[in-house]
Order: sequence, then structure tokens, then C-alpha cells
Amino acid sequence: MTSQHEKIPGENPMVNLIATGLDEGVRLDAYLATKIDGWSRARLQRLIDDQDVLVNGRSVKSSYKLRVGDEIEVELTPGPAASFAPENIPLDVVYEDEQVVVVNKPAGFVVHPAAGIDSGTLANALAYRFQQLSATGGAIRPGIVHRLDKDTSGLMVVAKTEQGHENLSDQFRARTVFKRYAALVYGVVKQQQGRIEQPIARDPRNRTRMAVVPGGREALSLYTVRRQYDVFTLVDVELKTGRTHQIRVHLAWLKHPVVGDALYSGGRENSVQDPQRRAQIRKLSRQFLHAEELAFSHPASGERMQFVTPLPSELSGFLERLEAKE
Repeated sequence: MTSQHEKIPGENPMVNLIATGLDEGVRLDAYLATKIDGWSRARLQRLIDDQDVLVNGRSVKSSYKLRVGDEIEVELTPGPAASFAPENIPLDVVYEDEQVVVVNKPAGFVVHPAAGIDSGTLANALAYRFQQLSATGGAIRPGIVHRLDKDTSGLMVVAKTEQGHENLSDQFRARTVFKRYAALVYGVVKQQQGRIEQPIARDPRNRTRMAVVPGGREALSLYTVRRQYDVFTLVDVELKTGRTHQIRVHLAWLKHPVVGDALYSGGRENSVQDPQRRAQIRKLSRQFLHAEELAFSHPASGERMQFVTPLPSELSGFLERLEAKE
């Protein structure tokens, strides 16, 4: 039985599998070759080497022997395309040294080439700007250690060396990287602080989305109310895990979806009674989600490094308009 390639708009198709008793002891690459149509074993090995295949949330080798219950997640990234090339695209570089680069990604900027997108990405811009970047992530993801959604802005750390990449990846796996996001959500959040610990997986009713699903992957978000508005709340969200669309899914589950999030807000702007407020929302060209603070240990020195970047003008301006009416 072959799996269905599940596509999230603007991202690469995903395949999620669970090993059964019949798969016990089978090599990972051989297993995937029987499960994914149209992909040779050699191409699948490249995905495994590029860390586009995770087993129980961790990267492994092609020779990994499966165990019953192993959860396999495969991102079907395109191979190194001849068209992938450095591009002179402006970058907001917050910090740089011999090991790492910290950039402030704008909304609307895809992190690396994906299905139907082979240029104009952050990866293309990084390849042009920096002579040395880690190749651990593969040819189309130079230096990329983690990602932000296309319409989420904010801080990302990029690795220049293989050592730095491995060290940072270990920190993300160990959950010692601090990530705080600012999000404006619909409605008045009554509890000033909260913990959302709900598992996330593909939405069984709509496979282009993620959702809170029993038996899904562990996911934990902590939130704190920063400011209340008439029909909105500005919250800080700290990510403890890094599931796909985690903040957006968790806040939607809380019945307070992110303003401007077309995928998870479910047309919530139509429920806003004030026509001026509805007009403001519709003029917002992106989701109100910004990776505002990032902290990690330097891969070489071990020094704890912290970075904070303010809201971009389109988001701070939106808040100013809200405040002007209060």
C-alpha cells in the first residue's frame, strides 16, 4: 500500500508513515522505496542524508533498522536543481561571525526552494551573500537549520560551518533554543497565562492543514497576554516544540486564531461587528505572527546569545490603528 503525498500550500509534499510488525528490522531506505511511488532508492537516500526524513522526530541514517511503532515523516524536497543559484536579494542581517548568521526574515519570503518554487527564497539570498555556509542541509538549503512559515516574519539562525550546523541542530532537538513569537489573535483571551499541550498531526478532514489530533506528535506552546484590545489580544508565545504550523494550530484550537491567517482563522474576520475593524483586517496582507526573540548557545564558545527584533512596520502600524480607536 502506497502513501498519499500530502501537500500544504507553499511547502513540499509530506508523507507520514508508521512502521508495523512486518517492517521490523527493514532498512529505512528500502522501506521508503516500497512506500513512496515515483522515487528511486537513491533519491530517497539523498532525502535521508539531507535530514528530510525523520524517524520519531530525529534524523537517522539510511541503514537505520525500523522498529514497530516508529513514526516516519518524509518531506519530498526537490533535488538539487540546475536552476538553483545565488540571487542578489536584500537581507536584514542582525548578527554574523565565523560560525553563525542571524537574519530577520520578512513575511512573504519562502525559506528554501519547495514544490513549484525554485528561486526568490531566503536560501538563494544567503547563497549570494555569504561565501561559506553549511552544506549539511543539502544543496538547496545552504546553512538552513530551522524554518519559519512563508508569512511569518522574524529571527532565524543560519549555520556557516558543518560543526555549527550540527551543534545548533542538537540544541533544537534538546529544546534548549528559546523562541518567542508575538501574535495578535481574535477575541479577548481571559487567562493571562496558559499552557497548550495538544498533539499535532495532519487534519484528517482536510489534509492540506495541520490540527490537534489524538495520537499526533507531542506539541507544547506557552502563552502570555501582552495587551488586550476591543476584539483582539496581543500574546507572546514561547515554543517548546517545533511542529509544522504549531502556534497557528494551537491558537486556533484555543478558539483564538491568529489575525490574518487565512488557513486557520476560518473567516473569523466576518464575525467582527465593527466594519472599520473588518476593513483593517482585510487590508492586512499577512498573518500577524512574528518571531520576535531567539536565544541559543554559540556553537563554538558556548556563550548564550539573545536577539530581539521589533515588529515590522505593517504589524506595528496595525496596532497603532487599533490603539487610535480605543
